[in-house]
Amino acid sequence: MDVLKSHSPPLPEFATFISTLDGLNKVDINLMEIHGKTESLKVTLNGSNIKFDALKELMEKHGAVIHSVDQVIAEK
Repeated sequence: MDVLKSHSPPLPEFATFISTLDGLNKVDINLMEIHGKTESLKVTLNGSNIKFDALKELMEKHGAVIHSVDQVIAEK
């Protein structure tokens, strides 16, 4: 996902917040670009039965918005 967030919280703390979501096994965040008051991130999640609405709400609670979902892999 392409995600835009404020500088606070720092990336390690932000990743820890995201990792508390049920169904996640792994959170991988790459800083792509720094703007005046924001950071552009590439966020890759690994897990099963991830609730997108809960993820979106959790990110917004910590100062981030999802700009796009670039790839989805579903396995049975």
